[in-house]
Amino acid sequence: MADTRVCPNCGSTEFFYDRSRGEYYCAGCGQVLEWNIVDEEPEWRAFEPEQREKRARTGPPMTNMIHDKGLSTDIDWRDKDIHGNPITGVYRNKMRRLRMWQRRMRINDAAERNLAFALSELDRMAVQMGLPKRVKEQAAVLYRKAVMKKLIRGRSIEGMVSAALYAACRMEGIPRTLDEIARFSKVTKKEIGRSYRFMARGLGLNLLPTSPIDYVDRFGDALGVSARTKKRAREILQEAIRVGITSGKGPTGLAAAALYLASLLEGEKKTQREVAEVANVTEVTVRNRYKELVEKLGINVPT
Repeated sequence: MADTRVCPNCGSTEFFYDRSRGEYYCAGCGQVLEWNIVDEEPEWRAFEPEQREKRARTGPPMTNMIHDKGLSTDIDWRDKDIHGNPITGVYRNKMRRLRMWQRRMRINDAAERNLAFALSELDRMAVQMGLPKRVKEQAAVLYRKAVMKKLIRGRSIEGMVSAALYAACRMEGIPRTLDEIARFSKVTKKEIGRSYRFMARGLGLNLLPTSPIDYVDRFGDALGVSARTKKRAREILQEAIRVGITSGKGPTGLAAAALYLASLLEGEKKTQREVAEVANVTEVTVRNRYKELVEKLGINVPT
């Protein structure tokens, strides 16, 4: 195992790690530089996921997506012992009673019931929207902070969960519009917007306005355009931001117009209706933003 350090004895930069002895030594002169190194890896090997799962002696990592952060124990629902043999008779009934009490004890009060319901709702929405794990974790952290600051009191759980998810998407650089959040939420777009503003004030969230460039890849993939067209759309938007013609305009409409313009320039023509449907804006918005980009940036569009 090579190292980038320099041997003080011979000046060599090649080092090796002796796993059996727990030592780093110089490949040139053999001088030992570190010893008694503790190996934190498991002493067993696994060649497939099932084997790794069976041999592991620890549980899953801590997560904010579970109300108790996954630190509590859980009794398996299958009536089998450690060897896989079925549990019968008195012991089977005893395990069922223990399982029932274990479920009850995991949630002690109203705050934990609120958190358990909210996080399950958050997970449902995130899965349906195809959001990555880091967004779910960030949204769960925001909701927990809102609970600690007592911002949830008097407000709908669904509205605050949707607001946390909307904020987390923006924080992680994969923004979703309020319309997209509302499509999978149990509350209206208006309620989500109101809850988000309240949460942002209460938690001191200073999020920068969403950039239209953040929507290009997602809209481009939905339209089925090439990487070249998406790159051209990003370049158009970067120039538009530099010139200052994006201020006060909706980012989704600008992203849609830039993709429409880029598709014309790259010979992958898409209709304004197709682009508008993907971006969830009107054809009029796409047309107006498109005209502004062409005029202000002086772009010659092939006929």
